[in-house]
This record gives sequence, C-alpha cells and structure tokens, in this order.
Amino acid sequence: MPATSATSVHNALHALAEEFWQGFLAAEPTFATVLGDHRFDDRLPDISPAGRAAHRAFLAGIGDRARAIDGSALDPTDRTTRSVLIEEVDGQLAMADAWLDRWTVDPIGGPPTAFMDLPEFQPTDTPDRAAAMVARWRAIGRLLEQHIANLRDGLADGQVAVRAPVERVLEILAGLEARPLEEWSLVAPGGVPHPDWAPAAREAFAADLESSVRDVVGPAFAAYRTFLESEILPAARGQDRPGMMHVPGGVEAYRRLIRVHTTLDVSPEEIHAVGLAEMERIDREFAELGRRVLGTEDRGATLARLRDDPALRFATADEVRGTAERSLARAQAAIGDWFGVLPRALCEVVPVPTHAQEHQTIAYYTWPSLDGSRPGRFWINLHAPETRPRYDAEALAFHEAVPGHHLQIAIAQELEGLPAFQRNLGPTAFAEGWGLYTERLCDEMGLYSSDLDRFGILSFDAWRAGRLVVDTGMHALGWSRAEAIAYLHEHTALGDNNIANEVDRYIVWPGQALAYKIGQLEFLRLRARARSVLGDRFDIRAFHDVALGSGAVPLGTLAELVEDWLQTA
Repeated sequence: MPATSATSVHNALHALAEEFWQGFLAAEPTFATVLGDHRFDDRLPDISPAGRAAHRAFLAGIGDRARAIDGSALDPTDRTTRSVLIEEVDGQLAMADAWLDRWTVDPIGGPPTAFMDLPEFQPTDTPDRAAAMVARWRAIGRLLEQHIANLRDGLADGQVAVRAPVERVLEILAGLEARPLEEWSLVAPGGVPHPDWAPAAREAFAADLESSVRDVVGPAFAAYRTFLESEILPAARGQDRPGMMHVPGGVEAYRRLIRVHTTLDVSPEEIHAVGLAEMERIDREFAELGRRVLGTEDRGATLARLRDDPALRFATADEVRGTAERSLARAQAAIGDWFGVLPRALCEVVPVPTHAQEHQTIAYYTWPSLDGSRPGRFWINLHAPETRPRYDAEALAFHEAVPGHHLQIAIAQELEGLPAFQRNLGPTAFAEGWGLYTERLCDEMGLYSSDLDRFGILSFDAWRAGRLVVDTGMHALGWSRAEAIAYLHEHTALGDNNIANEVDRYIVWPGQALAYKIGQLEFLRLRARARSVLGDRFDIRAFHDVALGSGAVPLGTLAELVEDWLQTA
C-alpha cells in the first residue's frame, strides 16, 4: 500500500478514536472529573430515555465506522487500537441494552454515594470552577428525577430491584439526613477557593454551595428516599429471587454482560464449572497451609480459625492504614526487578470517606489525574477495624496499588502514541484479572511478610473463584441470596459483614465479578505458554511489558499480542 494511503488510514482511525473519547467524556462528565478533565465539571450524565438513546446512536455510529476501516491496511499497533475500539463500543452498547438503570438500586456506586464522593475530585480554585461545582450540585435534582423515572418505568414492566440493596440505600440516605448539613462533603468540599479571592467572593461561593444543597440536593435525596420506601420497597424482589433471571429479559441480558466483562463468548454454565474446579483446588491449598501454619486439621477448621480468631484481626484503624502504606512502599521498592516500564505517577493510600464506609467494599482504586496534579489513590476502608483480617491486608494492597491496579493503569495512561481512550478505558477482565494475577506474583517477588500473610493469597483467590459460582448461581441458575452467602461462608475466610456486602454487589453489578478470575487465569495461561516456548530465554520483565504495553485490551487481543511477541523474542 502506498505510504500516503497507509497514513490516511492511520489518521482516520486516530481521528475516530478521538471522536469517541470526546463523546464518551461528554456523556460521562463525572468520570472526566475523576481523570482531571474539568471541562464538564458543571454537568451530570443525562440518563433520561432520550439522553440514553442519543448516546446509543453515537456509539453505534462509531462502531460502524470502526468496522469500515480496513484492518489489513493498518500496522500491528493500529490493528490493536481498532479491535480495542470496536470491543469498547460494543461493550458500552451491551451495557446500555442491559437496562440496569431501570431496576438497579445500588448502595455502592449509586447516586447518594457517588455524589458524596465527587468533592474529592472537583477543584474550586478559580471562580469558574467554583461556579461549575454549584451548577453541578444543582443538577443533582434533575438526575435523581431521571433515576426515579427510570426505576418507575422498569417497575411498570415488571423489572424491579432486590430488597436487600434497596434497604442498604435507605440506610445511607437516612444516615445523611441525620447529619447536620454543614458536615456533608457537598457543603464542605476538599478543594477550597483560592486564597487570593476577596473575602466577599469566598463568602458568596460558600453561600451558593450551601443553598444548592439545602434547596436542591437535600430535597432531592428526601424525594428519592420517599420513592424507594413507598414504591420500590413494597414491590422489591425478596432474597429468594436476586438474579437477573427473575427480571423480564434478564437471561439474555446477563449473557450479554458476561461478554462485556470477560470479553469471551462463554456461557454461565461454563463459568460456574470453572469456579467449582478452582474452588476445589483452593480448598486443598487452604487445608495444607492451615495444617502447616495454624495446626488445624482440615479446611473447615482453618477457615473457622481465620474468620473467628480475634488475634488475626486488626485492633485500630491506624493499624489498617499503616499496613497498607508499608505494603505499598515495599512493593514500590521491588518492582524494578520485575517490570521494565514503570510509571511516573505516584500512588497514595487514603481512607474511604466516612459516609460510605459501612456499605462500601474493603478497598478500591482511582486513576491518577491526566495532568499529574493528583496521584493514583488506593482507598482503604477503615470501618470496624476489628472485622478486618490482618492476613488479607498485604494481598489487598498489592492488588489495588502496586503492582496491581496502579501499576497497570498508570503505565497505560503514560503510553505514548496510543489514543486517549485506549490509555484510560478497557475491559474489566484485563484490569481485574491483572490485579488478581499480581496477588500471587507478589509471593514470587518475596513481598509477603510471613506464611500467615500468604493466607491472604488463598483468601482472595477463593473469594474470586467463589464469585464465578455465586454470580452465575444467582443470575442464571436460580440461587437465592442466602445460598450465595452460605457458599462464600463455607469456602472463604471473608467476614460475614464483607460477604453480605459482596453478594449485594453481585446483585446490583451482574457479571462484573466474573472478570477477576477469568482474567487471572488467562494471564497465567499466557505466561506459562511464553515460558514453555522461550525456555531459558524467558524474561519476566519483558513478558510484563508486553502484557501492559497496549493498555487494557480484550483477552483475545492480549493473547494475540503475546503470540506476536513470541514470534520475535
């Protein structure tokens, strides 16, 4: 192909990728804020049927145009970009077609929690940015009206939430209402006006912010609470019917979500079987390590000891945070021997906000800002430290921070020559599969402090294998919420409070939890293949650089990248 033609196709692909990225950020303005793109700080998503339809049409158009680009005319890097773009668009379309916002009431990422977290990411250091915050807060009323309308439409069609998550959201709302307004993060944001502002301007901003919460946000939350109590809760599905299979159209939608989150064409039954097989293997490892370290006689006794022995729990929140910080520092010092490419962006440990702690997962990660003004953040839940196992803490830090999510995401953000969407988005199976893969990798790296801490590897591996079983069990095989809780209690060392939170997460995020173990198994398979092919020439640093060198990609694309590398290594 003539060079001019090849350049033209390259330029067309990258222009389309940029068009998609800009449209995505405009449709998801709060994600843009988290990334440090503050052009949309005065907006919230349009989740009305008309807004959703417009964005769906935009995505479909991008997908059609990406498929029309001749892949054979592209170099290998651009072929990867094209396939990742098609996969990303198809995934977002499938998520839209799963109509989760017509029946999901989410205590983890739903409106009350998400809104209260926003001030952590939204600056108010200029008059324009301060005005944007006030405008966004005032838009919360409209978005909650749209959310209520969507749930009401779903209810009319027989699509309704599960009772337990609804009750959790009502608890969150009641807790907010019980707190003085001046304690809300929306009234006292982390970012403060610039010190050079005139006192009158600072006072005006504070007054505007307070009035937006008092006059708009507070009443909107109250209306949402009344709606949930009066319309959703009486009709909500009981814990005997938590899965999508009990929602009209849910069976087909769940299969689409499996494809979105795993990037593979696999059935719920196949995933369920993989989970059972993995759990059988991990059960044996639990029994063996328990006999060696704890002197317990079998898996059941080992899990009971791990779950019930107070000596294996933290005593204070400071201990939880301190262990996280030390683990991160130890991993950061070691990664140079295992990765050739390292990110410039730093990672810090921060506590989960108090308003979200009780119903939030044990930890999570958020991206560094694109402009370098904010590092990656490993959020650690300090609620009820006496329920937090000491032996899980190191594996948790390695997964969420380094060499897990922070390393993977920060490296992706800093890849030169790739479109912005490819550096910042990607399939759950890649990102979470990588995080889980690194938990065992860190044992090879010598990062675990003791055999007791290695229980964290097994605990989290069992947790992710259990997800394959209970997620498919509830959404495809008719399991009850109680059955899911009982299964995880029998096979994992998670505390009962964490198990209940996790099961409710799987209820409101169908299919997402499948990605971890499925992705981990593929990373392990590809590394084993590379070691087999290369023998003594295998270089773990080179393998990791190839795996992370194109951003988060579909698992099939990852396999192609590794195979291409093996042909030239």
